[in-house]
Amino acid sequence: MKLEQWQATTRGLFPESLGVRLTEVTAERVRAEMDPREDLCTIPGRIHGGALMAFADTLGAYGTAANLPAGAGTTTIESKTNFFGSPKLGVPICGVSTPLHRGRSTMVWQTRIESDGRLVALVTQTQMILRPRD
Repeated sequence: MKLEQWQATTRGLFPESLGVRLTEVTAERVRAEMDPREDLCTIPGRIHGGALMAFADTLGAYGTAANLPAGAGTTTIESKTNFFGSPKLGVPICGVSTPLHRGRSTMVWQTRIESDGRLVALVTQTQMILRPRD
């Protein structure tokens, strides 16, 4: 699929409400940006960790989707996040997700989230491959 088609799949769904802007989707890497906003904060000026985790989860899911056989789907079955900082409001965050494992029944993706050139979070997630039923 073309990038515009991938982005269109977010319409009306949670990634769109987060403001996820996909900038690259391939079988090898997913890149996206998101703007930290006040409504995504846990306290004034500090983005909620769950918003960062959801951003990373979206990227890993799209990476898995780019590798799926026809008719298959995916769901997250495990995710682990390390937080290293908090992005500033108004400064976009950038996420890059790359595969650590692409198997027949699961894929593992690692997403590095940065803001203003600094590491904000590192997320590793496992995606289950949901095969079509006969």
